[in-house]
Amino acid sequence: MNVTLYGIPNCDTVKKARVWLDAQGIGYDFHDYKKAGADAGKLAAWCDAKGWETILNRAGTTFKKLPDADKADLTQAKAIKLMLDQPSMIKRPVVEYPGGLLVGFKLPEWEAAFGK
Repeated sequence: MNVTLYGIPNCDTVKKARVWLDAQGIGYDFHDYKKAGADAGKLAAWCDAKGWETILNRAGTTFKKLPDADKADLTQAKAIKLMLDQPSMIKRPVVEYPGGLLVGFKLPEWEAAFGK
């Protein structure tokens, strides 16, 4: 199974997800946004699949510290630009696996996706 986990290594939710994958014996590639950045094409595909409202982490401090003008009148294009400029605004983790996409770490969804 080809699984890619996208995130930031020091994020607590990413750490939980990695521990869970390891415990299940599910191998994965880790894409570190801090080192490798974010990809516009992937962000667009994720937004198309799950909605930009799901992919953009509006609860995080990075988003909250933005000027009000940057937070106003959000569209998918504007959200993608914000996430490209500051990948810490991407909800974490995002996991691509054969046949699907997971956003965030919600155990029931992960168990269903990986047949556990």
